[in-house]
Order: sequence, then C-alpha cells, then structure tokens
Amino acid sequence: MSAVESATRTMLVTGATGFIGQHVCRRALAAGHRLIVLARSEQRASALFGDQVRIVASLAQLPSTEHIDAVVNLAGAPIAARPWTKQRRELLLSSRLDTTHAVTELIARLEHKPDVLVSASAIGYYGVRGDEQVTEADRGQPIFQSHLCQTWELAAQGAKRHGVRVCQLRIAVVLGRDGGTLPPLARVARKRLRVVLGSGRQGFSWIHLEDLLALIDFCIEQPDIQGGVNAAAPEPVSQREFATALSAVYGASVTLPVPACALWLTMGELAQLLVEGQRVVPARARSHGFEFKYPQLPLALADLLGKHSATS
Repeated sequence: MSAVESATRTMLVTGATGFIGQHVCRRALAAGHRLIVLARSEQRASALFGDQVRIVASLAQLPSTEHIDAVVNLAGAPIAARPWTKQRRELLLSSRLDTTHAVTELIARLEHKPDVLVSASAIGYYGVRGDEQVTEADRGQPIFQSHLCQTWELAAQGAKRHGVRVCQLRIAVVLGRDGGTLPPLARVARKRLRVVLGSGRQGFSWIHLEDLLALIDFCIEQPDIQGGVNAAAPEPVSQREFATALSAVYGASVTLPVPACALWLTMGELAQLLVEGQRVVPARARSHGFEFKYPQLPLALADLLGKHSATS
C-alpha cells in the first residue's frame, strides 16, 4: 500500500490561506493528516490554523529528508481582481510560476519523493469557446488566459521527471458560502436583481466547493488519474441561466442587463472572463469513477443559499 492510500499522510499545501486552500487544510486536518503549509504571512496562517500545522515561509526551509506524501499547489494571485495591465499580467504569471518552480525544485532534492502533485490550473486553459462543449482533449488558444494556464501547467509537469504523478486541476467558478464568486453575486440577487452580462448566452462552468475538495482527495488517492482534470460540474449552464437560478432563490427579480461593450471599456481583456465563457465538462474525472454530489446548479444553490446560509 502506498503512502497516499494509507490512513494518514503528510501533505504540503501552497496557497493555504486562500479561499480554497483554507478548506483543503481544514478537510485534511479533520481527516487526521499531517500538514505543512507554505504561506507568505506566517502570522495569518498561524491565526487560521494554530499549532495544528507546520508553517514555512520558504520551501528551502524543508530538508531533503522531509517525508511528504502529497503536494497540493494552489498559490497564485486572483486572476479577476484587477484589469490585466502589463504589470498585472507579470504578477499573475510570477505568483504562479515562482511557487510551482519552488515545488518542483523541492521535489527534485527530496530523498523520498511525493506520490502525487495536485496543481491548480483553471478552465481559462481552453480560452474562448462559445457554446462548444469542452473536455480535457481540447487544446488551449493563443490568448492571455489560456497562455497563463498552459505555462502554469507546464511548470508543474517538471515533477514528472522525478517519478511524481501530476494532476492539473482546471478549476471552474467555485461556489462556496464564505469566499469566491458566490457571496457578492448573492448580495446583488438578494436585492431582487438578475444581472445578465453581455448576451447571457456564454457558457458558465461552475463547481460546488465540496465537490472540488472531494475531487482533490480523489486525485491524491487514485493512482491511475493524471494530466489535465476538469474541476467543473457535469452540467454547465449559460450565464443567463446561472443568473436566473440564483435570483430564483430570493423570489421575483428585475433583469439588469450589462452590455458587453461597457465591460470591455472598463475592464479591457479581463472582460473575457465575464462575456466569453466556456462549457467545460469533467470527462476525465467521471471516466475514472468520480461522482459529483452536486451535479446540477439548483441543487448546489439550494445547499449553499439555504435559510441558514451566511450569504442568504
């Protein structure tokens, strides 16, 4: 039995203080795993996790004798936080590549190699696809969001040279109660507004946070899954369908159209994320036997925005 199949494993998590990273760490701790986290702010990490985890500010602090069974690499500046100026593009790239290269350099010098590296990517890998249904068999495009993901994935593949299995999670919009995209959208919907961006026909691929966490565990535990893995629910919707399902949680609403031209003028190329989406399906995960708890959007929203939710 390999280390990752045993009851307890040692995990290294980068990006541990982010929205997804916090949940990955808490889930791992609840399962009884040992945890090493890489954090820019040791103070923040300590406030979040206390003495339950070992916190390092640099992977150079870890000796070559360190025993690590699995690495979950989530570090990277938020892609939608600001317009993609030249300086912002450089930060988006460096924040991902610097940490990923540090991870592969650590793996190269470890005497005991991890069984698996689960490294984040995004569905932006596929670029602008209109209504086309996209699987892991599809390639990227010569635009920035796709180039960013392709470069990030290529850096993670360096671990393969050391016999480490690599899963690159191409993550869709993550729906959760306490972070990410859903809370601000829910606040608008609570005001009985249904916001339709551009035509509203563009694909909106999403995943419930709980399914994402389960998929990360699945990638760690299943020795035969590797390469690009779409972390998206099996039933993508259009942006208009998402807005309609979200507003339905709160009752009758007024449609607020936001023209695509206005978004392009104010946000530049970043507007692609809002007005030119993708319909991504998780072919690889499902072919390996992964089952989604929340495959349909109404089911996910009912769980996340029930009357006891902090965002409802």
